[in-house]
Amino acid sequence: MRAVDIIIKKRDRGELTSQEIEFFIKGFTNGEIPDYQGAAFAMAILLNGMTAFETADLTLAMARSGQVLDLSKIVDLAVDKHSSGGVGDKTSISVMPMVAACGLPVGKMSGRGLGFSGGTLDKLESIAGYRVDLTTEEFKQQLKEKGIVLTGQSLDLAPADGKMYALRDVTGTVPSLPLIASSIMSKKIAAGAQAIVLDVKTGLGAFMQTLDEARKLADLMMDIGRLAGRKTVALLSDMNQPLGGAVGNALEVIEAIETLCGGGPADFREHCLHVAAHVLMVGQRANDFTAGRKLAEKSIADGSALEKLRVLVQAQGGDVRYVDDVSKFERAKYVEVVSAPRSGFVSQVHARGVGEAAVALGAGRAKKGDPIDHAVGFIIHKKVGDQVQTGEPLFEVHASDETKLTEARQAVLEAYRFNDEFVSPLPLFYE
Repeated sequence: MRAVDIIIKKRDRGELTSQEIEFFIKGFTNGEIPDYQGAAFAMAILLNGMTAFETADLTLAMARSGQVLDLSKIVDLAVDKHSSGGVGDKTSISVMPMVAACGLPVGKMSGRGLGFSGGTLDKLESIAGYRVDLTTEEFKQQLKEKGIVLTGQSLDLAPADGKMYALRDVTGTVPSLPLIASSIMSKKIAAGAQAIVLDVKTGLGAFMQTLDEARKLADLMMDIGRLAGRKTVALLSDMNQPLGGAVGNALEVIEAIETLCGGGPADFREHCLHVAAHVLMVGQRANDFTAGRKLAEKSIADGSALEKLRVLVQAQGGDVRYVDDVSKFERAKYVEVVSAPRSGFVSQVHARGVGEAAVALGAGRAKKGDPIDHAVGFIIHKKVGDQVQTGEPLFEVHASDETKLTEARQAVLEAYRFNDEFVSPLPLFYE
C-alpha cells in the first residue's frame, strides 16, 4: 500500500477502505508519510468529501493513533459534553458540577481559546493554582474518587488529530465537515467517552454560520457516534449573540459560579439546565428530559452543584476561596459602563464582533502562545429583543489599558443594532 495511491483514489472521488485510512493515519502520525502528502490528503477530503463510514473510520484511526482510555473499570458510564465554541460560552463550568451532583461522573478534556472563540482552560486558570495539565493517571484517579474532572488534553490522546489540525490550519483545509467531525469525535472517543452530548453552535459567532451547516455537522458526528458504538445526542444552539452576559475569562467564571448559586443571567441559566438535562438522560440518570431538568434544578437549589465545583477546584489545586468569594478574582484596572446611544429595541449583538473585541483587550489570543489577561472583557447588559432607552446601561468594558478600552467600547457599540419596532428574542436552541 502506498500513500500516493490513497491520495489519488480520494482525488478521483473513490471511497477509501478502513485499511487504507488506517494505513495513512498510522504512517502520517509516526512520520513515515510526510506532511506534504498529509496536506494533499486533507485537500482531497475537503474537495470531495467522505461517506459516513469513511468519516467513522478516519475518526477511529485518529483515536487509535495514541492511547484510548478505558474508563469502564472506573465508572459505570463515562459521559462527555462538547461545545463547538463561541463567545461567552462558559457552559461546562456550570453544567459539569450540576451533572456530577446528580451522581453522574463526568470527565472532560477541554481546550484553550484561539481567535475569537474562548477556551474553558483559560477561564479556569483565572482561579489561582488551578491545574489543567493532569496526567492520564491523575485524570482516571480523580474521576474515580471525586466524580468530576476538567483538564487539558493529554499529549498521548489522539496525536494524529493534533498533527493533522496543525497542517489544516496552514493549508486552507479547516472548513471540511469530515475533518471537523473526525477531529472532535476522535478526541472524545480517545478520552473514554461512552455517551456524548454535542452542543453545536450556529450563527454569527460560530464556525457553522447557518442552521443548515450546523445540522450537517451534527448529523455527521451523530453518524460517527453510532458507528463507533457511542450514544450521542446533538443540540443545535444559537451563537448569533454572546451567551449570558459575561465575555472574558474571570468574568465568565464568576458568572458560572453565580449561576450555580441560583443567580446568573436568565438565558445562560436556561441554556445550562437544558444541556444538563440531556447529559443526565444519555447518562441514564433521568428517564426523560423533564426528569433530567428537575434533577439539574434541584442540584442548584440544594447547593450540591456549587459544592461539586468546590470539589473540582480543590482536587485540581485551585484556591477554593475563589468559589466562596468571587471578589478574590483579579479585577481590571478600568471599568466603564457604556450607555445606549438611542432608544428602541436591540436587534443584534454581533457575537463575533464582541469576541474579536475581547481578544483585542487581551482576553484571548491572536496566535498560539500569546499571554492571556484574565481580568479583561465585557458584561453585556442588553440582548436581542430587549427594549432600551437612551442613556440606559448597554454594556460594561473591563480593561487594563485606557487606549484598548476606547477601542473596545467602539467595537462593541458597532456590534449593536437597534430597531424602532418590537424585535423577538433569539431562541436558545433550534433543534
